[in-house]
Amino acid sequence: MRVIVDDKIPYINTAIAQVADEVVYAPGSKFTPELVKDADALIVRTRTLCNSDLLEGSKVQFVGTATIGFDHIDTAYLAQKGIAWGNCPGCNATSVAQYIKSVLLLLKREHGLSLTDTTIGIVGVGHVGKEIQTVAGQLGMRVMLNDPPRAEKEGWAGFSTLQQLMEQCDVITFHTPLVRGGKHSTYHLADRTFFGKLSRKPYIINSSRGEVVDNEALFEALENGTVRQAVIDTWENEPQLSLGLLDKVYIGTPHIAGYSADGKANATNMVLEAMCRHFNLPVPAKVLPPDLPAGLQLSDDAEERALQLYNPHNDSIALKRNPEKFEELRGNYPLRRE
Repeated sequence: MRVIVDDKIPYINTAIAQVADEVVYAPGSKFTPELVKDADALIVRTRTLCNSDLLEGSKVQFVGTATIGFDHIDTAYLAQKGIAWGNCPGCNATSVAQYIKSVLLLLKREHGLSLTDTTIGIVGVGHVGKEIQTVAGQLGMRVMLNDPPRAEKEGWAGFSTLQQLMEQCDVITFHTPLVRGGKHSTYHLADRTFFGKLSRKPYIINSSRGEVVDNEALFEALENGTVRQAVIDTWENEPQLSLGLLDKVYIGTPHIAGYSADGKANATNMVLEAMCRHFNLPVPAKVLPPDLPAGLQLSDDAEERALQLYNPHNDSIALKRNPEKFEELRGNYPLRRE
């Protein structure tokens, strides 16, 4: 079996060698029809568009993405061609929760935000949103949940409308998939109309998909004070992000909220398991993330320890200094444990 693998997927080499006859590694943006035409399977990330342009005429039977999101996969085309596919829902949910927790602790430390007197609105309450709900509750925050698809299935008890979040929340954080069109479209969910109706000048956080938040509208909202500050991990037009917005946000990071070693190992295990199920192969032993450096002294104070394990300022400083290195910063991300 021949498998083409994105060369930035971590910890996969030894495990996949146990089940594949030939493994070829390539940058995600360099997958070409010539490269994949004789492959049986592809293992990709968000930088590889899996559509007819790439796959037409190939032998590919399975596409696995080591990510939660799958808007880079043309699922309708794959279904038409009988190509199976799999993603990794929830693989990095606790990693994103770590990112959000560290952001909230920094807002408390550096902006004087009293978390116990703060209302946070979570837009999108799937795997990630549920973890954020837990973190916010542990920090003593009042939590409001917005997820219309879930509310329609489960009833609105426990859920709030987006309008209610716009009126009552001091922090609004987005954790939805990118859905273009339809009843529950999330494309530019936060647009000029959204920002114009905010009542409490909230902090805005986006670590979902860049296009969920209209970046031009966010820039204007920061300029006119409708939004108090913003933390952005996912950007429109990545990796060519808005330099003006990057300069203005409190924290701007290169799409790495889910990049803990724990989350990466989860994704690698899940995508390998999906591929092995499809081809009826034995699943290799689970890959494990590396340990933290020996001798690391962690504080006894819980908040300080959380920021020792992960402080998003470090990623933000690196991106603001060298925004042209967006992909390099993602692809060579340092060890981070939860």
